[in-house]
Amino acid sequence: MRIVKVEEAVSVKRSVDSGTEEQRAIVRAIIDRVRREGDSALNVFTKQFDGVELSSLLVSQEEIQEAYEKLASSDIDIIQEAACNIRSYHEKQVKPSWITTEANGTMLGQKITPLDSVGLYVPGGKAAYPSSVLMNAIPAKVAGVERIVIVSPPNRQGELPPAVLVAAHEAGVTEIYKVGGAQAVAALAYGTETICAVDKITGPGNIFVALAKREVYGDVDIDMIAGPSEIAILADDTAIAAEVAADLLSQAEHDERACSVLVTPSENLAEAVQLEVEKQLALLPRKEIAKEAISTYGMIYVTNTIIEGIATINGLAPEHLEIMTENPMELVGEIRHAGAIFIGRFSSEPVGDYFAGPNHVLPTNGTARFSSPLSIEDFQKKSSLIYYSEKALRENGEKIAQFARLEGLEAHARAVESRLKK
Repeated sequence: MRIVKVEEAVSVKRSVDSGTEEQRAIVRAIIDRVRREGDSALNVFTKQFDGVELSSLLVSQEEIQEAYEKLASSDIDIIQEAACNIRSYHEKQVKPSWITTEANGTMLGQKITPLDSVGLYVPGGKAAYPSSVLMNAIPAKVAGVERIVIVSPPNRQGELPPAVLVAAHEAGVTEIYKVGGAQAVAALAYGTETICAVDKITGPGNIFVALAKREVYGDVDIDMIAGPSEIAILADDTAIAAEVAADLLSQAEHDERACSVLVTPSENLAEAVQLEVEKQLALLPRKEIAKEAISTYGMIYVTNTIIEGIATINGLAPEHLEIMTENPMELVGEIRHAGAIFIGRFSSEPVGDYFAGPNHVLPTNGTARFSSPLSIEDFQKKSSLIYYSEKALRENGEKIAQFARLEGLEAHARAVESRLKK
């Protein structure tokens, strides 16, 4: 992990992976075939890519019950408690529709309506991501979405991980399909005989899933094209090097392109963290992945002051930011760009990944400059409400018609004036 003075810093921003032309062509071909052949294409691709032939794409209630029996009761308890925390946090985001009334009878307002249906992609195969289920499904449920669909690739036994099924059930999802990859995205976007199309697709996936989401955007909405994970830590000499190093590695183990950055005015801390990272790295089960990420995208920026460190953080606009300073709350107000802010020594990033309640679907690769974490607003839409009384139109009609003619739109002007005639 390199140590550099902040004025010598090089950009650690990664280019957005838009795939190769071959990958894009493969995705387009898969989407086209699913649109033409429906379930038949899904079964072909599931056999080709996941190595299993399925008698049914839909997860049965018996399979969900078996998942509860397979999972340890302590694991179920943790999923239930995490779901409760996530639900409680997102319930605080609920906003009502509103209307205001003016003296002349005008009523203006905003109507908030949940989406009819959403599809949640959950990565699968050898891995299990129940946290991804909770973080996507619960906000949709709180937002009022009536139909929530999960798609996830099965293993070679034609099963989904028990933890994923339990998390889905706890989140209130009843429609779960054993299909993954670009073909699952196509099914959600355009529908098949078994899977009805949805209005929005959310959730992470590999490059083929990301490219498929990009391809279908416009026919359906999507959440984002997420990049590799990243963490930045703003720390002073009160931080404990071993803890800082552990948190940097917690993101590095995600992906070879994950980015881990320490920003500090303390040269002593910088050197201690550099040594700790190397020591802890050797003991990680996923050390090859983490080593590649740390060597390529791991940086320690030494600043002259903590204020300069804040400016550096705002320039990076990281997905996750930890503030590990003597008085971290005093600095929160100065942070303008970060997906999630973890305050103080005991707020390690995995606390937010799994349990605290705020959403872990966050803007990456500097997009925290203009975007926000996944929330219930991502599963709702807004309609403007406009009611003009006769009195209001007579007061303002000529001004409206004049504005229309300013833009050369005579029919607009006449539409208003036709109501002003006695």
